[in-house]
Amino acid sequence: MTEGKKANVTAGLRGTGWNPARMERAYAVKPQALRTADGQRTLGFLYSQTGQETTVVCMMHPREFSGTPYLVPDVLDAQCACWVQAPRSIGNDLRLEHEVALLDVATATAHLRKLGFQRIVLLGLSGGAGLYAFYAQQALRAPLDRLSATPAGRPVKLAQANMPAPDGLVFVSPHPGQGMLLMNGIDPSVIDENDAFSTDPSLDPFSLANGFREPPASSSYAPEFIQRYRAAQRARVQRLDERAKAALKNKALARQELKALGEGAAPSIRLRMQVAHTPIYQVWRTDADLRCWDLGLDPSDRQVGTLWGADPFVSNLGSVGFARLVTAESWLSTWSGISSNASFEKCGPELTQPTLMLEYTGDQAAFPSDMDAIYASIGSADKQRHKVRGNHHGMALTEGEASGQVLAGQMIQDWLRNKSF
Repeated sequence: MTEGKKANVTAGLRGTGWNPARMERAYAVKPQALRTADGQRTLGFLYSQTGQETTVVCMMHPREFSGTPYLVPDVLDAQCACWVQAPRSIGNDLRLEHEVALLDVATATAHLRKLGFQRIVLLGLSGGAGLYAFYAQQALRAPLDRLSATPAGRPVKLAQANMPAPDGLVFVSPHPGQGMLLMNGIDPSVIDENDAFSTDPSLDPFSLANGFREPPASSSYAPEFIQRYRAAQRARVQRLDERAKAALKNKALARQELKALGEGAAPSIRLRMQVAHTPIYQVWRTDADLRCWDLGLDPSDRQVGTLWGADPFVSNLGSVGFARLVTAESWLSTWSGISSNASFEKCGPELTQPTLMLEYTGDQAAFPSDMDAIYASIGSADKQRHKVRGNHHGMALTEGEASGQVLAGQMIQDWLRNKSF
């Protein structure tokens, strides 16, 4: 256990870490390694100021990890403990299946109940919101009504897992889900998935002929183009789904062939290779949401550009981007806007806990219409929604302006102090 008045770590990923100057009171942090229901390990850090807190607020992202999320100080100042959890595959799209990630969350919530916390609040930032919405949905279901397999068909024993239901939910800068985020952002002008440069000019979002203008100018896309573009985005995702399912079918056939040989048989080297092989796919050009370039669409306080910057060629064709490297399993579970189960559209209606939703008005990943749909989907009769000026990570939009992170933190403090779970 370590103690201190200020955090001794630097800011987390892309501005998500706290400012150490905000931690003016002593706190303790205890790292804890837990074993999941499927025999894996998950690591978490429990922050507290008194050790007597009765409410714990959990934070986790399915793909990223910052040991110091910027809202930890606000949680502690609200007289709550804070649990910060790492996913089992940090920064790795190859292994991430959301149904399996629920076992990580379940292990943590069960552990926190065992520690004596009376109330558990799940606080999801960005992609963590979709993960926690999915967990809450499954935890609220009777065990036999929970999902028994991933979209790829991998068995997942959610029915046998101890999945304590949370007492409250907080969503900060949520997007509709990893799959829907990609559905909105994928470039549908790609003709050949094996050729990153292949392009249908009539669907190219970065063609001057289609309304694109170089940043910082705002583009202007015609309604007819937008309609064709959205339809083509779904069609591309459908094609990627079909590719993933075909690969899984081939692997399943190889397994059936191996099983049919019976014990003691000597399978061919090729058959053994087919059973073991897990193809890895490159998915290029996934950062092309028209709303990022045309500020007239879904108007907000955002600037031209995306989370990755204002150069669409870098974010679309560079090594860093959403879903850049995937397997068939991770694509279907996480990044497919058609097949993924981890979306507010699918999970929101079953969420009945008290819920607070905070949206940043300059968000470049989730837009006003997305926020409207997310909030409308939430089934709780006790829900609140507030808007805060800031970008996706809550950072100030103009120089000298108050940080949205601070304002959002104050709202969360007020909600935690005044809410009777």
